[in-house]
Amino acid sequence: MLKIAWSPLYAHPLPVGHRFPMDKYNLLPEQLKYEGTATADNFFEPDFISEKYIINTHKIDYWNKLNSLTLSKSEIKRTGFPLSKSLVEREVNIVTGSVQAAEFALRYGIAFNIAGGTHHAYTDRGEGFCLLNDLAITSNYLIENQLAKRVLIIDLDVHQGNGTAEIFRNSDEVFTFSMHGQSNYPMHKEKSDLDIGLPDKTDDTTYLKLLEDSLKKIQSQFPPDFILYQSGVDVLDSDKLGRLSMTLQGIRERDKMVLDFGKSLQKPIMCCMGGGYSPKIKDIIDAHAQVYRLANEIFF
Repeated sequence: MLKIAWSPLYAHPLPVGHRFPMDKYNLLPEQLKYEGTATADNFFEPDFISEKYIINTHKIDYWNKLNSLTLSKSEIKRTGFPLSKSLVEREVNIVTGSVQAAEFALRYGIAFNIAGGTHHAYTDRGEGFCLLNDLAITSNYLIENQLAKRVLIIDLDVHQGNGTAEIFRNSDEVFTFSMHGQSNYPMHKEKSDLDIGLPDKTDDTTYLKLLEDSLKKIQSQFPPDFILYQSGVDVLDSDKLGRLSMTLQGIRERDKMVLDFGKSLQKPIMCCMGGGYSPKIKDIIDAHAQVYRLANEIFF
């Protein structure tokens, strides 16, 4: 059964004119239900993970400042969000959605979080619309609870997963793979276990060949027993922040390649949505919805 984490907290209200598209967190579930990809029974509402799992990944000083709303002005500016108690609750709710979706993936082979993919959060700070790193917290949760020994993070958002790379730079249990725009944010890239930097205007053919080769390489170097997939759609040619030239069909082929990879290995996959900033919200929703359709085709 396809299980999808969703919460009303995901669509946290932001000031008018803020460029982060919160609307998609409400519109995507409605689209999936409208087209028959999912029903109400497929969705679950996450609660709030124990604090111990947050400080197992993030430094306690940072978590305490975040939780008490005492970040400095510069630290708040770096996150891109106006800090509030409800925003922190949203971040913890998103993290819990990814953790609980991972648990469902162990049962059903695949599961989703409508939000998540907060890969710019470091051990000690937030950046780029990311305050807590759900990919890292989920990885550590799986390992600590002996639900996985070798976690592969496939990060295909257009922006490098710099926070995730920093968190796991000395880990033998988590392999970080980021395929991203080389000249895009962040300007300073961290070192993942495997980084593929793409030039501006990279098209479907080039992208998909690099991804295929990279997955083969990873399989030989680090056969995983759990996969976390950051399926950002800001690689779309219409994306105002992405600078790549992928089509909707190219993104579908990308998602299919990753899901087929997990299925062929018979390893569970938890998928989270990551970025998408096309001017037309329809383009964002259409791009995101494809991976859910593929999950039904491939796994159920």
